[in-house]
Amino acid sequence: MRDVAVIGIGQTKIDEHWDKSLRELAGDAALSAMIDAGVSKVDSVYVGNMLSDISNLQAHLGSLVADWIGNRFAEAVKIESACSSGSAAFRAGYLSVASGEIDCALVVGVEKMTDSPGAEITTGLATAADADWEVDHGLSFVALNALIMKRYLYEYGWEARDFAEFSINAHENAMFNPYARFHMPITESSFSKSPMICDPINLLDASPIGDGAAAAILVNADMAPANLSRIIVAGSAAATDSLAVHSRKAPLWLWAAEQSTQKAYIQAGIGPEQINVFEYHDAFTIMAALSLEAAGFAEPGRGPSLAKEGAIKVGGKIPVATFGGLKARGHPVGATGLYQIAEVILQLRGEAGQTQVPDPEFGMAQNIGGSGSNIVTHIFQRLD
Repeated sequence: MRDVAVIGIGQTKIDEHWDKSLRELAGDAALSAMIDAGVSKVDSVYVGNMLSDISNLQAHLGSLVADWIGNRFAEAVKIESACSSGSAAFRAGYLSVASGEIDCALVVGVEKMTDSPGAEITTGLATAADADWEVDHGLSFVALNALIMKRYLYEYGWEARDFAEFSINAHENAMFNPYARFHMPITESSFSKSPMICDPINLLDASPIGDGAAAAILVNADMAPANLSRIIVAGSAAATDSLAVHSRKAPLWLWAAEQSTQKAYIQAGIGPEQINVFEYHDAFTIMAALSLEAAGFAEPGRGPSLAKEGAIKVGGKIPVATFGGLKARGHPVGATGLYQIAEVILQLRGEAGQTQVPDPEFGMAQNIGGSGSNIVTHIFQRLD
């Protein structure tokens, strides 16, 4: 397998983009990444997306995007794995370049959600759960996470307010991210007074949806221009678990996160103590805690301690959500994985501005599909 370098990234602001179509959002991010990389043509295009068939009545996004950005004859395909679609597409692009079959790949994650009624989007998101054993019994995606969180509180003795620092940290960092949906700080008081949406999850426990796209250019590392920061994919792994949460032996442990993270650590030749920045999948604060535990940063049931002690802040033991995370940057589901990756690349380049982590060498991005049923983990390394 060849070393693979990321030489270009692009993002759009996450918002309600009434003036842009799905293809325009994807094109804006893709062309930004190509300009950043200094390339005008790519060999293949991988598009991560979850809901276009439902929310935009548009499938076949590979051809749609390749044509729109002027790469009409490139190989192109859409990849879907629920909320982990973006990272699944990135992994496909990585493998194609690492194998030697492709020299230059473009990966785009895109989602346009706010044109559709809220009930329609809720129904679409529920397709990431088990239709027979969860959805048909009235469980929405929020409800599933609420059940997981309620069990976590019971098992480990935490209270819901103990999760406030996850959201506070995310909003604090998003203040400096021009692509973030929310630019407003929150406090422990505002968190505790936030409306309940599904006990024990309140409004400020949950990430917002939105329209957005992010992209990356991957090449054979030997082809990377000498004038660019040399950032390689040091580890790439994915794993699955049962679709239904109740089918898992330990519903409070993200087995797929542990499996994919451990594989990525082995590939990179490092352990969790060498990760300098971690962009985790904080769709809900409970997932933030579970991710930190499964990735080896905290013992089971101790994830909230890292937040309460300030270890997750920039300059702390394991900085997370350094651009706002899903909570404040926003969660356009199929694009989220690429936003996470772009943010890690910016950190490794030293281009993170006010939330720059001091001299990072390794950064990790973890993208969760469903309620932990498909998890993709990538580790990136800056080569001096």
